[in-house]
Amino acid sequence: MKIAGVRSHLLSYPLAEPLRLPFFGGERTILKRDAMLIRVEADNGLTGYAPGPGSEGAQRAIEESIAPFLRGRVLSDPNALRVQFCEGPGADAERTKIYCAVEIALYDLAGKARGMPVSELLGGRVRDRIRLYGSAGMYMPPEGYAAEALAVAGLGFRAYKMRPALGPDQDLEAVRQMRQAVGPDFELMVDAHTWWRMGERSYSPGTIEQLARDMAEYDIAWLEEPLPPDDHAAYLRLKEKDIVPLASGEHEPGEDGYLDLILSRAVDHVQMDVCCQGGYALGRRLITEVARQGLRFAFHSWGTALEVMAAAHLGICWPGFVAEWLEYPCYSGPGQPGMYPFPLAAEILQEPLAIDRGDLVVPRAPGLGVVVDESVVERYPWIPGPWSFFRTDSPAETRAVTADHSVKWDGR
Repeated sequence: MKIAGVRSHLLSYPLAEPLRLPFFGGERTILKRDAMLIRVEADNGLTGYAPGPGSEGAQRAIEESIAPFLRGRVLSDPNALRVQFCEGPGADAERTKIYCAVEIALYDLAGKARGMPVSELLGGRVRDRIRLYGSAGMYMPPEGYAAEALAVAGLGFRAYKMRPALGPDQDLEAVRQMRQAVGPDFELMVDAHTWWRMGERSYSPGTIEQLARDMAEYDIAWLEEPLPPDDHAAYLRLKEKDIVPLASGEHEPGEDGYLDLILSRAVDHVQMDVCCQGGYALGRRLITEVARQGLRFAFHSWGTALEVMAAAHLGICWPGFVAEWLEYPCYSGPGQPGMYPFPLAAEILQEPLAIDRGDLVVPRAPGLGVVVDESVVERYPWIPGPWSFFRTDSPAETRAVTADHSVKWDGR
């Protein structure tokens, strides 16, 4: 089986009106949500699909470097092709990360050709399900978080992640009200990703430590990125105080950073996005090291249902006490709780994901086991420009958000 062609389609869903979300040190504005659908076609008529970073830079790398490299090559072992790419055009680390997104489509294609699910090509599944947490809430009053947590629980999820940023007192009050709303047996994750983005109003280490102690009283599952993500030493200092479990990883720029985070045991839960941080190749290496160090792994996933499924096939190759959680982004819709509408996320697949009591049931059908609806390419045309902005009051500046989770201002 030879690779006949590689295409990357940039997609956008514009919000009807800009969504303005004030936070303690400024305001975030969301204009749209972007995605990428990667399509790899073989000479036998089979097609493989993958999610990719929703950026023009990633698309250029695919069209100018990755697609020409793959076109005409025999696909028998995706690993072997990646090694060859890394010895040639993939000598650039950032280009290799994008290649690893395309590689997910190669695995989908190889699985379809062999009649095997991707999980079997990645080492073999040890389970058929992986736990999801409903991920939504951003910058709203405490009662809003409480109502949304309860609504997410009502959908069958057993955990909810939110993003507080309205000042220490309001952040703590949000956690208190959430716990009161959902009761003691529901997991709550606090993603503090704006606490270090507020400019001169960013929370101090002392404030963060006190908030961690106060939030621990409400038995939160983890506190995510409360400190600048590249300051591993600060995370280790906080972790050694054994206040509350810590999570980080979605902004690590490469394997060296991840290994430092893991080997220093600076956090309890290591997070990675297979879509834009290194795909299956890096994910397999990192999860192996996470298991060796006795830590936990949790997938970052903030895009479409195709991204969720791609991550799940890797996660089920490890037991749940290692690859513990998979993030499921909750977007709003008729009767559906969530931050804002993003219908493309679900419509990229012809059938909804199979979710049972908060677990994603991973199909055993060949490849990724899902059917992509290519009509999204026509229905959601690309809109150039950043999808979101952070504005801080002091210093007065505005930063655009990118589609690469290793960039500290990505902010999803």
